[in-house]
Amino acid sequence: MKLLAFLPLLAGLAAPALGQTTPAPAKQVVEASCGQCRLGLPGKGCDLAVRIGDKAYFVDGTSIDSHGDAHANDGLCNAIRRAEVSGKVVKSRFVATSFRLLPDSVATGR
Repeated sequence: MKLLAFLPLLAGLAAPALGQTTPAPAKQVVEASCGQCRLGLPGKGCDLAVRIGDKAYFVDGTSIDSHGDAHANDGLCNAIRRAEVSGKVVKSRFVATSFRLLPDSVATGR
């Protein structure tokens, strides 16, 4: 019987925790390109990668083919582009929660 009296109390304490959300990762602008063709990452084939600071990471959560023809003149195998991304690095890979190439954004240098 005492247990039944405490159930509403427990439910009241748990309710605020259910309404809490994890803040979305901050967006940042990075260089994006083919990891093997442009960013010096190992492997065969063409896989999407980003460079954050001076370090390049393969991307999980989207693919190179999701962002146009990779082998076009401005494609990710032929150019380093700028992209607005959010996500985090997990085990040396960038896990993207959002990924958007910026229009007309061929990065210079490197």
